[in-house]
Amino acid sequence: MILDPVLDLFRGKAVTIPPLDGAFRPNTRLDEAPVFADLTEPDNLLVADGRLLVSSGNAVYSLAAGVEPKVVGTFLSPITALALSLSGDLTVGLESGKLLVAGKEVSLPAGVSCITALAYADDGTLWLAHGSAEHTPSQWAADLMKKGASGSLWRRDAAGGGFRKVAGDIAFPYGLHPIGRDVLVSESWRHQLVRFDGATGSRSTVLTHLPGYPARLAPAGVGGAWLALFAPRNRLIEFVLQETHYRRDMLDQVAPAYWIAPALASNRSFLEPLQCGGIRTMGIHKPWSPSRSYGLVVRLDQNMQPQFSLHSRADGTRHGICSVAETDGRLFIASRGGDCVLAIDAGGL
Repeated sequence: MILDPVLDLFRGKAVTIPPLDGAFRPNTRLDEAPVFADLTEPDNLLVADGRLLVSSGNAVYSLAAGVEPKVVGTFLSPITALALSLSGDLTVGLESGKLLVAGKEVSLPAGVSCITALAYADDGTLWLAHGSAEHTPSQWAADLMKKGASGSLWRRDAAGGGFRKVAGDIAFPYGLHPIGRDVLVSESWRHQLVRFDGATGSRSTVLTHLPGYPARLAPAGVGGAWLALFAPRNRLIEFVLQETHYRRDMLDQVAPAYWIAPALASNRSFLEPLQCGGIRTMGIHKPWSPSRSYGLVVRLDQNMQPQFSLHSRADGTRHGICSVAETDGRLFIASRGGDCVLAIDAGGL
Protein backbone atom coordinates (compact mmCIF):
# COMPACT_ATOMS: atom_id res chain seq x y z
CA MET A 1 0.00 0.00 0.00
CA ILE A 2 1.06 3.58 -0.68
CA LEU A 3 0.37 4.57 2.94
CA ASP A 4 2.39 1.70 4.45
CA PRO A 5 5.56 3.75 5.10
CA VAL A 6 3.48 6.33 6.99
CA LEU A 7 1.43 3.78 8.93
CA ASP A 8 4.58 1.87 9.89
CA LEU A 9 5.61 4.85 12.03
CA PHE A 10 2.65 4.14 14.32
CA ARG A 11 2.03 0.40 14.10
CA GLY A 12 5.62 -0.79 13.61
CA LYS A 13 6.99 -2.62 10.61
CA ALA A 14 6.54 -6.36 10.34
CA VAL A 15 9.70 -8.40 9.83
CA THR A 16 9.00 -11.07 7.24
CA ILE A 17 11.15 -13.30 5.05
CA PRO A 18 10.12 -15.51 2.12
CA PRO A 19 9.27 -19.07 3.17
CA LEU A 20 11.30 -22.07 2.08
CA ASP A 21 8.56 -23.62 -0.01
CA GLY A 22 7.85 -24.76 -3.55
CA ALA A 23 11.12 -24.93 -5.46
CA PHE A 24 12.90 -23.97 -2.21
CA ARG A 25 11.45 -26.81 -0.15
CA PRO A 26 14.13 -27.93 2.34
CA ASN A 27 16.00 -31.21 1.93
CA THR A 28 19.35 -32.70 2.95
CA ARG A 29 20.89 -33.28 -0.49
CA LEU A 30 24.04 -31.25 0.18
CA ASP A 31 24.78 -33.04 3.45
CA GLU A 32 24.20 -36.39 1.75
CA ALA A 33 26.43 -35.57 -1.22
CA PRO A 34 29.87 -37.22 -1.39
CA VAL A 35 32.96 -35.10 -0.82
CA PHE A 36 35.03 -34.69 -3.96
CA ALA A 37 37.89 -32.84 -2.25
CA ASP A 38 38.72 -31.42 1.16
CA LEU A 39 39.98 -27.86 0.96
CA THR A 40 39.99 -24.85 3.28
CA GLU A 41 37.21 -22.43 2.32
CA PRO A 42 36.97 -23.28 -1.40
CA ASP A 43 35.47 -20.33 -3.24
CA ASN A 44 35.46 -19.93 -7.04
CA LEU A 45 34.92 -23.02 -9.21
CA LEU A 46 35.96 -23.03 -12.87
CA VAL A 47 36.28 -25.64 -15.62
CA ALA A 48 39.35 -25.04 -17.80
CA ASP A 49 40.72 -27.41 -20.44
CA GLY A 50 38.83 -30.31 -18.90
CA ARG A 51 40.24 -29.57 -15.45
CA LEU A 52 38.26 -28.46 -12.43
CA LEU A 53 39.90 -25.43 -10.85
CA VAL A 54 39.01 -23.92 -7.49
CA SER A 55 40.35 -20.96 -5.54
CA SER A 56 41.23 -21.15 -1.86
CA GLY A 57 42.92 -18.24 -0.17
CA ASN A 58 45.62 -16.91 -2.49
CA ALA A 59 46.00 -20.11 -4.53
CA VAL A 60 44.26 -21.86 -7.41
CA TYR A 61 44.04 -25.65 -7.19
CA SER A 62 43.34 -28.35 -9.73
CA LEU A 63 41.00 -31.05 -8.46
CA ALA A 64 40.75 -34.66 -9.56
CA ALA A 65 39.02 -37.67 -8.06
CA GLY A 66 41.03 -39.64 -5.54
CA VAL A 67 44.07 -37.33 -5.38
CA GLU A 68 45.07 -34.38 -3.27
CA PRO A 69 44.33 -30.89 -4.67
CA LYS A 70 47.28 -29.65 -6.73
CA VAL A 71 48.41 -26.03 -6.69
CA VAL A 72 48.48 -24.55 -10.19
CA GLY A 73 49.07 -20.91 -9.24
CA THR A 74 49.60 -18.62 -6.27
CA PHE A 75 49.09 -14.87 -5.90
CA LEU A 76 50.10 -12.14 -3.48
CA SER A 77 46.52 -11.58 -2.33
CA PRO A 78 43.44 -13.77 -1.73
CA ILE A 79 41.50 -14.60 -4.89
CA THR A 80 38.00 -13.12 -5.15
CA ALA A 81 36.96 -14.04 -8.71
CA LEU A 82 37.93 -16.38 -11.55
CA ALA A 83 37.02 -16.56 -15.24
CA LEU A 84 38.38 -18.12 -18.42
CA SER A 85 38.65 -16.16 -21.65
CA LEU A 86 37.66 -17.61 -25.02
CA SER A 87 41.34 -18.10 -25.81
CA GLY A 88 41.92 -19.95 -22.54
CA ASP A 89 43.52 -17.15 -20.53
CA LEU A 90 42.91 -17.44 -16.78
CA THR A 91 41.45 -14.19 -15.48
CA VAL A 92 41.84 -13.54 -11.74
CA GLY A 93 40.45 -10.87 -9.43
CA LEU A 94 42.28 -10.30 -6.16
CA GLU A 95 41.34 -8.96 -2.73
CA SER A 96 43.93 -6.21 -3.28
CA GLY A 97 41.82 -4.90 -6.16
CA LYS A 98 44.09 -6.08 -8.95
CA LEU A 99 42.89 -7.84 -12.09
CA LEU A 100 45.21 -10.29 -13.85
CA VAL A 101 44.70 -11.82 -17.30
CA ALA A 102 47.14 -14.59 -18.21
CA GLY A 103 49.35 -13.38 -15.37
CA LYS A 104 49.51 -9.77 -16.55
CA GLU A 105 47.90 -6.95 -14.61
CA VAL A 106 45.09 -5.11 -16.38
CA SER A 107 44.43 -1.47 -15.65
CA LEU A 108 41.14 -0.75 -13.92
CA PRO A 109 39.22 2.52 -13.64
CA ALA A 110 39.84 4.62 -10.55
CA GLY A 111 37.86 3.41 -7.57
CA VAL A 112 37.28 -0.11 -8.90
CA SER A 113 38.93 -2.31 -6.28
CA CYS A 114 36.27 -4.73 -5.00
CA ILE A 115 36.11 -7.46 -7.66
CA THR A 116 33.42 -9.97 -6.69
CA ALA A 117 32.73 -11.72 -10.01
CA LEU A 118 34.08 -12.03 -13.56
CA ALA A 119 32.50 -13.57 -16.65
CA TYR A 120 33.19 -13.72 -20.39
CA ALA A 121 30.35 -13.49 -22.90
CA ASP A 122 30.26 -15.56 -26.08
CA ASP A 123 31.59 -12.60 -28.07
CA GLY A 124 34.60 -12.21 -25.77
CA THR A 125 33.26 -9.31 -23.73
CA LEU A 126 34.62 -9.36 -20.17
CA TRP A 127 32.08 -8.48 -17.47
CA LEU A 128 33.23 -7.33 -14.04
CA ALA A 129 31.15 -6.95 -10.88
CA HIS A 130 32.40 -4.28 -8.47
CA GLY A 131 30.86 -5.18 -5.13
CA SER A 132 31.34 -2.00 -3.13
CA ALA A 133 33.02 1.38 -3.38
CA GLU A 134 33.64 1.40 0.39
CA HIS A 135 34.73 -2.12 1.32
CA THR A 136 36.87 -5.00 0.12
CA PRO A 137 35.24 -8.32 -0.87
CA SER A 138 36.14 -9.89 2.50
CA GLN A 139 34.32 -7.04 4.28
CA TRP A 140 30.98 -8.00 2.75
CA ALA A 141 29.27 -8.25 6.15
CA ALA A 142 30.15 -4.63 6.93
CA ASP A 143 28.77 -3.54 3.57
CA LEU A 144 25.49 -5.32 4.30
CA MET A 145 25.14 -3.98 7.84
CA LYS A 146 25.76 -0.46 6.54
CA LYS A 147 23.12 -1.06 3.86
CA GLY A 148 25.63 -0.51 1.10
CA ALA A 149 24.44 -0.01 -2.47
CA SER A 150 27.61 1.38 -4.06
CA GLY A 151 28.29 -1.61 -6.31
CA SER A 152 28.59 -1.29 -10.08
CA LEU A 153 28.79 -3.28 -13.31
CA TRP A 154 31.60 -2.87 -15.85
CA ARG A 155 32.46 -4.32 -19.25
CA ARG A 156 35.47 -4.50 -21.56
CA ASP A 157 34.91 -5.26 -25.22
CA ALA A 158 36.63 -8.21 -26.84
CA ALA A 159 38.59 -5.81 -29.07
CA GLY A 160 40.36 -4.53 -25.98
CA GLY A 161 40.56 -1.06 -24.55
CA GLY A 162 39.45 0.00 -21.11
CA PHE A 163 36.49 -0.89 -18.96
CA ARG A 164 33.22 1.00 -19.37
CA LYS A 165 30.72 1.45 -16.58
CA VAL A 166 27.36 -0.05 -17.50
CA ALA A 167 25.38 0.54 -14.30
CA GLY A 168 25.71 1.67 -10.69
CA ASP A 169 23.62 1.72 -7.52
CA ILE A 170 23.81 -2.07 -7.18
CA ALA A 171 23.60 -3.57 -3.69
CA PHE A 172 26.64 -5.87 -3.81
CA PRO A 173 26.65 -7.64 -7.19
CA TYR A 174 28.06 -11.10 -6.49
CA GLY A 175 27.37 -13.20 -9.59
CA LEU A 176 27.37 -12.74 -13.38
CA HIS A 177 25.73 -14.76 -16.16
CA PRO A 178 26.04 -13.30 -19.70
CA ILE A 179 22.97 -13.74 -21.92
CA GLY A 180 23.71 -12.52 -25.45
CA ARG A 181 24.66 -8.86 -25.17
CA ASP A 182 22.97 -8.63 -21.75
CA VAL A 183 24.11 -9.94 -18.38
CA LEU A 184 22.26 -11.37 -15.40
CA VAL A 185 23.51 -10.10 -12.04
CA SER A 186 22.83 -11.48 -8.58
CA GLU A 187 22.21 -8.49 -6.31
CA SER A 188 22.88 -9.87 -2.86
CA TRP A 189 21.59 -7.22 -0.45
CA ARG A 190 18.31 -6.82 -2.38
CA HIS A 191 17.87 -10.61 -2.64
CA GLN A 192 17.22 -10.62 -6.37
CA LEU A 193 18.47 -11.33 -9.88
CA VAL A 194 18.59 -8.37 -12.27
CA ARG A 195 19.14 -8.35 -16.03
CA PHE A 196 21.15 -5.46 -17.44
CA ASP A 197 21.19 -4.33 -21.05
CA GLY A 198 24.81 -4.37 -22.14
CA ALA A 199 24.43 -1.29 -24.33
CA THR A 200 22.21 1.04 -22.31
CA GLY A 201 22.58 -0.27 -18.77
CA SER A 202 18.82 -0.41 -18.33
CA ARG A 203 17.75 -3.00 -15.78
CA SER A 204 14.83 -5.34 -15.28
CA THR A 205 14.22 -7.56 -12.27
CA VAL A 206 14.09 -11.24 -13.24
CA LEU A 207 13.69 -12.95 -9.86
CA THR A 208 13.02 -11.29 -6.52
CA HIS A 209 12.18 -12.11 -2.88
CA LEU A 210 14.84 -14.81 -2.64
CA PRO A 211 15.05 -16.50 0.80
CA GLY A 212 18.79 -15.88 1.03
CA TYR A 213 21.69 -13.79 -0.25
CA PRO A 214 22.51 -14.79 -3.86
CA ALA A 215 26.12 -15.37 -4.83
CA ARG A 216 27.55 -16.62 -8.11
CA LEU A 217 25.77 -18.00 -11.16
CA ALA A 218 26.94 -20.80 -13.44
CA PRO A 219 25.52 -22.15 -16.72
CA ALA A 220 23.59 -25.43 -16.52
CA GLY A 221 24.27 -28.23 -18.96
CA VAL A 222 20.82 -28.29 -20.60
CA GLY A 223 20.09 -24.57 -20.47
CA GLY A 224 19.28 -22.24 -17.63
CA ALA A 225 21.65 -21.72 -14.75
CA TRP A 226 22.68 -22.71 -11.25
CA LEU A 227 22.52 -20.12 -8.48
CA ALA A 228 24.37 -20.33 -5.17
CA LEU A 229 22.98 -18.55 -2.10
CA PHE A 230 25.73 -18.11 0.46
CA ALA A 231 23.61 -17.38 3.56
CA PRO A 232 19.94 -17.38 4.61
CA ARG A 233 17.74 -14.45 5.40
CA ASN A 234 16.90 -14.36 9.08
CA ARG A 235 14.21 -12.47 11.00
CA LEU A 236 16.62 -11.34 13.69
CA ILE A 237 19.08 -10.02 11.10
CA GLU A 238 16.28 -8.32 9.16
CA PHE A 239 15.19 -6.67 12.42
CA VAL A 240 18.71 -5.46 13.20
CA LEU A 241 18.94 -3.96 9.71
CA GLN A 242 15.98 -1.75 10.65
CA GLU A 243 17.56 -0.56 13.92
CA THR A 244 20.02 2.12 12.86
CA HIS A 245 21.44 3.09 16.25
CA TYR A 246 21.80 -0.47 17.47
CA ARG A 247 23.52 -1.45 14.23
CA ARG A 248 26.00 1.40 14.48
CA ASP A 249 26.86 0.52 18.07
CA MET A 250 27.29 -3.14 17.14
CA LEU A 251 29.66 -2.29 14.29
CA ASP A 252 31.71 0.00 16.55
CA GLN A 253 31.88 -2.16 19.68
CA VAL A 254 31.61 -5.83 18.67
CA ALA A 255 34.11 -7.96 16.77
CA PRO A 256 32.85 -8.76 13.22
CA ALA A 257 32.76 -12.52 13.92
CA TYR A 258 30.07 -11.93 16.55
CA TRP A 259 27.83 -9.46 14.72
CA ILE A 260 24.18 -10.32 14.28
CA ALA A 261 24.81 -10.80 10.57
CA PRO A 262 24.83 -13.61 8.01
CA ALA A 263 27.78 -16.00 8.15
CA LEU A 264 29.42 -18.64 5.97
CA ALA A 265 29.53 -21.01 8.95
CA SER A 266 28.10 -20.95 12.44
CA ASN A 267 27.96 -22.87 15.73
CA ARG A 268 31.73 -22.73 16.07
CA SER A 269 31.90 -20.50 19.14
CA PHE A 270 29.77 -19.99 22.24
CA LEU A 271 30.24 -16.24 21.72
CA GLU A 272 28.18 -16.24 18.51
CA PRO A 273 24.73 -14.62 18.65
CA LEU A 274 21.77 -16.98 18.98
CA GLN A 275 18.14 -16.59 18.05
CA CYS A 276 15.32 -18.16 20.03
CA GLY A 277 14.69 -21.54 18.44
CA GLY A 278 18.31 -21.97 17.39
CA ILE A 279 19.45 -23.10 20.83
CA ARG A 280 20.15 -26.82 21.21
CA THR A 281 17.46 -28.69 23.12
CA MET A 282 18.40 -32.06 24.65
CA GLY A 283 21.61 -31.81 22.65
CA ILE A 284 19.75 -31.57 19.34
CA HIS A 285 20.01 -28.67 16.88
CA LYS A 286 16.69 -28.59 15.04
CA PRO A 287 17.12 -28.48 11.23
CA TRP A 288 14.31 -25.90 10.88
CA SER A 289 15.72 -23.57 13.53
CA PRO A 290 16.83 -20.03 12.60
CA SER A 291 20.44 -19.93 11.51
CA ARG A 292 23.03 -17.36 10.45
CA SER A 293 24.48 -19.83 7.93
CA TYR A 294 22.98 -22.32 5.48
CA GLY A 295 23.78 -24.23 2.31
CA LEU A 296 21.58 -23.58 -0.73
CA VAL A 297 21.90 -24.16 -4.48
CA VAL A 298 19.03 -23.44 -6.86
CA ARG A 299 18.39 -24.73 -10.38
CA LEU A 300 17.00 -22.03 -12.68
CA ASP A 301 15.29 -22.74 -15.99
CA GLN A 302 15.88 -20.81 -19.22
CA ASN A 303 13.56 -18.05 -17.97
CA MET A 304 15.64 -17.89 -14.77
CA GLN A 305 12.81 -19.19 -12.63
CA PRO A 306 13.59 -21.66 -9.81
CA GLN A 307 12.83 -25.34 -10.47
CA PHE A 308 14.29 -27.09 -7.43
CA SER A 309 17.02 -26.65 -4.84
CA LEU A 310 19.67 -28.48 -2.83
CA HIS A 311 20.02 -27.74 0.89
CA SER A 312 22.25 -28.08 3.92
CA ARG A 313 19.92 -27.04 6.73
CA ALA A 314 20.59 -25.35 10.07
CA ASP A 315 21.93 -28.58 11.62
CA GLY A 316 24.08 -29.36 8.56
CA THR A 317 27.72 -28.55 7.86
CA ARG A 318 27.88 -27.79 4.11
CA HIS A 319 27.14 -24.09 4.47
CA GLY A 320 28.43 -20.97 2.74
CA ILE A 321 27.94 -22.05 -0.89
CA CYS A 322 29.42 -19.28 -3.06
CA SER A 323 30.13 -21.09 -6.33
CA VAL A 324 29.05 -24.11 -8.39
CA ALA A 325 30.12 -25.57 -11.74
CA GLU A 326 28.60 -28.23 -13.97
CA THR A 327 30.69 -30.33 -16.32
CA ASP A 328 30.35 -33.79 -17.90
CA GLY A 329 27.02 -34.37 -16.21
CA ARG A 330 28.32 -33.65 -12.71
CA LEU A 331 27.60 -30.69 -10.48
CA PHE A 332 30.47 -29.48 -8.31
CA ILE A 333 29.66 -27.34 -5.28
CA ALA A 334 32.15 -25.34 -3.20
CA SER A 335 31.22 -25.09 0.48
CA ARG A 336 33.28 -22.40 2.19
CA GLY A 337 31.66 -23.13 5.53
CA GLY A 338 32.17 -26.88 5.18
CA ASP A 339 35.76 -26.73 3.85
CA CYS A 340 35.00 -29.10 0.99
CA VAL A 341 33.97 -29.45 -2.65
CA LEU A 342 31.00 -31.73 -3.29
CA ALA A 343 30.15 -33.70 -6.44
CA ILE A 344 26.62 -34.69 -7.45
CA ASP A 345 25.30 -36.48 -10.54
CA ALA A 346 23.40 -33.67 -12.27
CA GLY A 347 21.39 -36.14 -14.31
CA GLY A 348 19.89 -37.62 -11.17
CA LEU A 349 18.57 -34.32 -9.81
